[in-house]
Amino acid sequence: MVRNLNHDTFLVIRYVKRRLTVLIDIDGKHEWRDCIDVPGVRLPRGYYFGTSSVTGDLSDNHDIISLKLYQLTVERTPEEEKRDREVYLPEVDNLKLPGIEAPLEPMSGLALFLIVFFSLVAIVFAIVIGVIVYNKWQEQSRKHFY
Repeated sequence: MVRNLNHDTFLVIRYVKRRLTVLIDIDGKHEWRDCIDVPGVRLPRGYYFGTSSVTGDLSDNHDIISLKLYQLTVERTPEEEKRDREVYLPEVDNLKLPGIEAPLEPMSGLALFLIVFFSLVAIVFAIVIGVIVYNKWQEQSRKHFY
């Protein structure tokens, strides 16, 4: 969506009170559109913000004109302060991304047996019906006198 445009595109990333929000302006109208809003994000302290243009085998040329970083002063309760210090790895509460489904549970042995059993019964039934129809057709073809 940002390739070969005649205007600059902008991206805003906000992390305030465990809420990660990404806003974009790719239309060149200076209007922000929501890209993603994830509540319950816990990021550890003491890390740095960085950018990279490395994307693997497929790469594009994007120029990063400027970065503006602000540290917001937010009022916190002692409980929130203690909880934020204990975060060592990034975490997200109740993470469910759109388009990503939970893996299906494997079938139980009984369910697999029933599926195979009824499939075989259906195949045998279809073969018996086919043999009966074929025999009737053979009888009808013998009765014709040409």
